[in-house]
Amino acid sequence: MGMFSFIKEAGEKLFGIGKAQAATPAAPAAPTPEQAAELSKTAGNAIATYINSMGLKVDALDVSFDAATETVTVSGVAPDQTTREKVVLCCGNVANVTKVNDLMTVSAPEPESQMYTVVKGDNLSKISKQFYGTPNKYPQIFEANKPMLTHPDKIYPGQVLRIPAA
Repeated sequence: MGMFSFIKEAGEKLFGIGKAQAATPAAPAAPTPEQAAELSKTAGNAIATYINSMGLKVDALDVSFDAATETVTVSGVAPDQTTREKVVLCCGNVANVTKVNDLMTVSAPEPESQMYTVVKGDNLSKISKQFYGTPNKYPQIFEANKPMLTHPDKIYPGQVLRIPAA
């Protein structure tokens, strides 16, 4: 799939605050190279834990985070395209992540979904109308983004969603 861009301020707060709490202490203003490496390793582990908590199974999953570039690199073998896309979204919809470098492969290749970044005022019905021509297909978008979405009304600006083919 390649490189994906995300909004740094949006997403799960895995690095110390928020409901996911894979806590790491706040980084000092100018960490030493050793501290930066340790923070990056801890952040990569927190993201991998988050992916596993979503029930997404990827063989040989490897997640790393580069704090200097705010980039997550993820590799492994996903069973299908849907799982691959959900893993990319789990990596990118995390606060302080601006890019995801997707190096995963897929056991059973399928067409890729479109990705959409939520803007202020959006809801799943509005997004459904934009992509499918009718607001009534919002459950398809909701289902395509489970388990990251727990309710159709709980989307937020900056979040990136999967939009599967109609």
